[in-house]
Amino acid sequence: MAELLAVDIHTHILPEHIPDFGKRFGYGGFIHLDHHRPGCARMMMDDRFFREVEANVWDPQVRMHECQGHRVQVQVLSTVPVMFSYWARPQDTLNLAMYLNDHIAQIVLDHPRRFVGLGTLPMQDPELAIRELERCKRIGLKGVEVGTHVQGLNLGEPQLFTIFQACEELDMAVFVHPWDMLGKERTEKYWAPWLVAMPVETTLAITSMIFSGLFEKLPRLRVAFAHGGGSFPGTLGRIQHGFDVRPDLCAVDNNVPPKDYMGRFWLDSLMHDPVMLQHVVNLVGPDRVALGTDYPFPLGELEPGKLIRSMPWDDKQKELLLSGAALQWLGMERKAFI
Repeated sequence: MAELLAVDIHTHILPEHIPDFGKRFGYGGFIHLDHHRPGCARMMMDDRFFREVEANVWDPQVRMHECQGHRVQVQVLSTVPVMFSYWARPQDTLNLAMYLNDHIAQIVLDHPRRFVGLGTLPMQDPELAIRELERCKRIGLKGVEVGTHVQGLNLGEPQLFTIFQACEELDMAVFVHPWDMLGKERTEKYWAPWLVAMPVETTLAITSMIFSGLFEKLPRLRVAFAHGGGSFPGTLGRIQHGFDVRPDLCAVDNNVPPKDYMGRFWLDSLMHDPVMLQHVVNLVGPDRVALGTDYPFPLGELEPGKLIRSMPWDDKQKELLLSGAALQWLGMERKAFI
């Protein structure tokens, strides 16, 4: 049988050379790259070290070479969440977003059968965000990546509704990725922001969108959540029970049970555990779990697609997870890549 098409919806990319936005805008907090040796760079926030990265973060040729070894034909590109910069002045975040979005759009234009692009938006200013969303559509991006909150404002809050409404109207997919995690004062040790707080961030984003009635108001909105939905699949029973016994606290904006939304949104497959992957497939359906690897970072799946391919499923179900669910979420067809 021919190789199954694999579309990885969760991969991050940066421009090789990022302007000194701090100098341009007159204040700090922005990321730049310090290329301290060939093929390696330090992500720096002003003078503070954030993360070491390699050429696969910025070089499409390196990515395509590695994808060939991983049997991944298509990557969906999105920025690294630290670049969201929702904390900055809105116009400055817009300028940064435009730079990042143009970079991704150009890579997609150069390699249309290998890459799909997601934009980033100045979410703290809905008017500017919608303007950039419209431009993202014009330059060929298929959706946007958004953080799990906007400076503490949860995604289901009414202040953000018009942005998601515009995503639905423009047929733009939404990828929700955790950032700026909860509980900073208690998660300094043991890599806890990434291991514990990240899954909680995503769970809060999902519950906010469900309980607020966002999915009821925008039935055609296509949303995918990173890292297998974080802690949500493991805590849905508790969330549903809470909804049942205390509707006075949980059902104040939406009286549809949380369990009824299973299959209404997508989750990526990044769970690192075959038992949990099977549980999530049972929960939301194989057409709502899409290959996602967090390439090229170490908490991602180091051999993209390996977990899905290792499962005791037939090729039809594996193809759904490797590419079918992703294509449905993106609103694209398989023929675009073959």
